[in-house]
Amino acid sequence: MNNLAQILNLDRLAARKGQAVVQRLVDNKKINPNSVDNTVTKALGVLQEDGVYACFLYLLAKEKENGNIVVEEMLDLLKNLGFEWNGRDVKKLDDVLNFINDEVTAKLEPLLLAKDTLEKMLIYARYGAKARA
Repeated sequence: MNNLAQILNLDRLAARKGQAVVQRLVDNKKINPNSVDNTVTKALGVLQEDGVYACFLYLLAKEKENGNIVVEEMLDLLKNLGFEWNGRDVKKLDDVLNFINDEVTAKLEPLLLAKDTLEKMLIYARYGAKARA
């Protein structure tokens, strides 16, 4: 029963962060939901195929404004999972990538937890964007 409660909490966290991405981009910045869906879908593909580090690198290098907001929410999710993100500047590529390298990818079990939860978050963001399109 304890494991089930943890899974439900992770799912809730992922849902909240996915929802936050859509709210910040579509509702607040008035970005087209199809553009948000495209950004999140591509990031999800990179995450699934190439991993956590590559996903952050892709978002920061290729998606610019949309990517920065997705990265901010992803970093906040990781902070909620217990990773030590100290609120450094998200726009500084090296800060984010060093954090991912040093903190998130250092040990296999936490990395797998992070990847799974980030994947759920991006899926929820994708569905949220599609619902607003």
